[in-house]
Amino acid sequence: MNKLPKHVAIIMDGNGRWARLQGKNRVKGHQQGARSVREVVEEATKKKIEFLTLYAFSTDNWSRPKDEVSLLMKLLVSSLKKEFNRLITNDIRLKAIGDLNGLPNGVKEELIYVIEKTKENKGMVLTLALNYGGKEELTRAMKDIAIKVKNSIISPENVDQSTIIEHLYTQNLPAVDLLIRTSGEERISNFLLWHIAYAELYFTKTLWPDFKKEDLQKALVDYTKRERRFGKTSEQLTS
Repeated sequence: MNKLPKHVAIIMDGNGRWARLQGKNRVKGHQQGARSVREVVEEATKKKIEFLTLYAFSTDNWSRPKDEVSLLMKLLVSSLKKEFNRLITNDIRLKAIGDLNGLPNGVKEELIYVIEKTKENKGMVLTLALNYGGKEELTRAMKDIAIKVKNSIISPENVDQSTIIEHLYTQNLPAVDLLIRTSGEERISNFLLWHIAYAELYFTKTLWPDFKKEDLQKALVDYTKRERRFGKTSEQLTS
């Protein structure tokens, strides 16, 4: 248990393929995927994972069919309302990262409401990446820093890693320890580029709607068997 990750991030992939294999439309895939979110969040809470970050909607997802995007936004709002009491009961604090101003007003309002109502909770921090892109996050941070340097708020000599972190959406999140991606795809898809620099990567062929607490348990067990060296040698770690 002492070796469990502090921060787990998940790329939830495979809703559409799951629906196609079931002979259903993509709506059913997203709905079933929402059920997986609930189960995984509850299991992560039981395992005392401190931070769980879910890739819910990327900046590139706007290019999907308008009907599907609209459905995803409605599903997000309904999920926030349905899960609100569970967040309170389980002492979970909700956060969101990404360009939230680019979300529909109804989604943003519900999101801010739940974030505000759970901000005093002391348990796991559940972060939803919404309208999020890793490259966009870094670009935005560089622009903000450049403006402050230009206005002599920050000296160029003082710009270091901590300066960059302070200007990221993810500034209040620790580095990711374990990154999980479902559906068999083995790429990071522009997700948390800064925070996964030393993350352990875990890929599974399980489609997200089929990903249950047992699958999370397998990923956690696999993580505990890894040796995280952070550039050092095994001998240095054991000495």
